[in-house]
Parts: sequence; C-alpha cells; structure tokens
Amino acid sequence: MLYKNIGLLSVALLFILFSTKDNIYHQIKNFNQAKSVALKINRDAPGTFYCGCPIRWYGKKGTPDLSSCGYQIRKSELLAKRIEWEHVMPAWEFGHQRQCWQKGGRKNCAKDFTYRKIENDLHNLQPVIGEVNNDRCNYQYNQWYSGKSKYGSCQMKIDFKNKQAEPPDRARGVIARTYFYMRDNYQIRLSRAQTKLFEIWNQNYPVTKWECKRNKRIAAIQGNHNPYIQLACNRDKK
Repeated sequence: MLYKNIGLLSVALLFILFSTKDNIYHQIKNFNQAKSVALKINRDAPGTFYCGCPIRWYGKKGTPDLSSCGYQIRKSELLAKRIEWEHVMPAWEFGHQRQCWQKGGRKNCAKDFTYRKIENDLHNLQPVIGEVNNDRCNYQYNQWYSGKSKYGSCQMKIDFKNKQAEPPDRARGVIARTYFYMRDNYQIRLSRAQTKLFEIWNQNYPVTKWECKRNKRIAAIQGNHNPYIQLACNRDKK
C-alpha cells in the first residue's frame, strides 16, 4: 500500500508540474508579455546575440555597453543604445504563409491563436542591439565571405540591396538550431538553400553551455525543449 501511495503521489506531482508549465505558457498572451519573460531568461546572457556586447538591465529596459565591444553606430544612435527582442526567424517568415497575414498583415494575425503562439515562442527570441534588429528587418540569413561590417568590431553584415544578413560566427549555430526547431514545431517551410546552409552551421558551430542553460530555463517555463539543443546537452552530460 505504501508503494502504491508513493506511486500515486509521484504521478500527482508530475501532473502538477506539467500543468503549471502549461499554465505559465498560456499566460503569455501577447508579445509584450513574451518579452518580459524572455528578459528573465536571458538576463545573464553572454552579451547581445549578434555582437556580444555586455547588457546592463534597468528594470525591463536594457542598454548595450557599446564601447566595451567596439560597436560603431551605423546610423541611429537612439536604436543603437537600446536592447530589443529579435525574432531569429522573423515574424514575416513564419507569418506570411498564414491566411490571416495574407488577408491583413501582421496586425490581422494578432487575432490568430496559432500565430500568437509562434510569435511568443521563447526559443525564437534573442536580445539584440536595436539598430541591428532594425537593419536586419526580415532579411534571410546567408553567407557570402566578402565585404566589411558597418558596425565596427561587431561582425554582423547586412546587404540592404539584396535583403540578406550574414551573422557572425557566435550566432550561426544557434540560428540554425532555432530555424530547425521552428520548422519542425510549426510546420514552416524552408528552402533547400536555407536547409543546407543551416545544416552546415549546425555542424560547424556546436551547442554552447549557455545554449543548454537557456534551453533548460525556457523548457521550465514554456514546457518544451529545442531538441536540436537538448540532444547535444544530454550527450555532454555523459
């Protein structure tokens, strides 16, 4: 009887645990709430996503330490001095395939439950310098081995003419694993060229300790891991 009671108690505790995760996830009803949760998860991140600039947090607002990372402002000082939350896979990329977007753009999709769930997915949100976020826009990632960055020591490159972005090495692996997660989780189509590029990045830029820590934190709140990160984290434990 004792073992039976212990077993029932364990099941009950697991049910409460996962129910709590689900409740927390469903409480994230809009992008503003998602950003607040993302801040708690990424407060001790090793710098901004693309440039690696240290972040100073003041309540819900973040300021990148531009001088310490050699960042040079390209155009907008206002945007460069604040932290914004970047959708690694842009809203346009996961949104334009949906009927709500085709009938009224991003604003119209605010009424779409599935779209909101994708938009608020914490695995797809990263803290970035506002100017870089604005410049990257919804451009697809690529790699072209030429040209110089317009952001000083930050090696993020934007090709405005061809609407492409070449991220620095530090972000490539995470980008690839995020895209594969989004593709699998939400049935989002990727081109052959994108898939091939991300396969190379995933292989050449292994999962980091920070990725494992961040993935674990997101799973505790949102209720799911990014399996492309989790598998590598589990292997490292053995």
